[in-house]
Amino acid sequence: MAFNTIKDYFKFTREQRTGVVVLFGIIVILQLVYFFVDFNVIEKEYSGKQKWLSLQSQIDAEKIEKNNDMLKNYPFNPNFISDYKGYKLGMSVKEIDRLLAFRKNNKFVNSAKEFQNVTKVSDSLLNAIAPFFKFPDWVNHKKEFKDYKNFSNSVFAKKGKIVKIDINQATQEDLIKIYGIGEAISIRILAQKEKLGGFVSMDQLNDVWGLSPEVITNLNAHFTIVKLPNLNKIDINNASLKELSQFFYFKYDLARQIVKYRSMNGNFENIEDLIKIKGFPVEKAKIIGLYLDFN
Repeated sequence: MAFNTIKDYFKFTREQRTGVVVLFGIIVILQLVYFFVDFNVIEKEYSGKQKWLSLQSQIDAEKIEKNNDMLKNYPFNPNFISDYKGYKLGMSVKEIDRLLAFRKNNKFVNSAKEFQNVTKVSDSLLNAIAPFFKFPDWVNHKKEFKDYKNFSNSVFAKKGKIVKIDINQATQEDLIKIYGIGEAISIRILAQKEKLGGFVSMDQLNDVWGLSPEVITNLNAHFTIVKLPNLNKIDINNASLKELSQFFYFKYDLARQIVKYRSMNGNFENIEDLIKIKGFPVEKAKIIGLYLDFN
């Protein structure tokens, strides 16, 4: 009885048998597809992306060339290496600090060997950066300058007192004769004179970049201010912000403070009124006053 009951479960009509066969066939086909078909997604190549990939090698080459340009070194005076410059050259923090401490004493290195003695850089690093060292002309031609100095001293010893020249009348040839001044520094001094319209004090030579105290002493021994130059003075009470900011001793912020103070307090009567402005270089007030017109 039980066997007959179980047998009844396996009795199918013709339509049912057909459905079972079809279902079995579908299962077999799906299994075959699963095992033999690769379902990995095929990435579609877009024309824009293909174009970008074709340019990638060119972009990489340009980046490398740009980086190489950034790493290029140009001639420089090792006495004025900054923290960043020293880092880019491969110097350690201690080596940079030794150079900065040496320069704080107003001393200068005048050769690659002296640079190594002060900074303690390795031979390999020195060999890599020394070819880019550029010292002043008087260092590279020290013997010539020494001979000239000795000759000059002997001449002046025979003739007595040195006849000083007005610094505002000095030519480049006059300046180069001074021990410690080469072509570059002489041009810098003349450019400063033109920028100011003329020197009114020998102390203004301290504002010329690259002049050591020794060179300034030599300049003072041979030059002076015989008479004040004809200056194109600045009308301090009417000059615009732009005109004031173009003056060597007035930076933009100070020029703005001057205009603001003038608008609130009226005209300046003398240099003492300008000294009241915050940030005014009081130590140079007498020099600055000679370039200003208070009328």
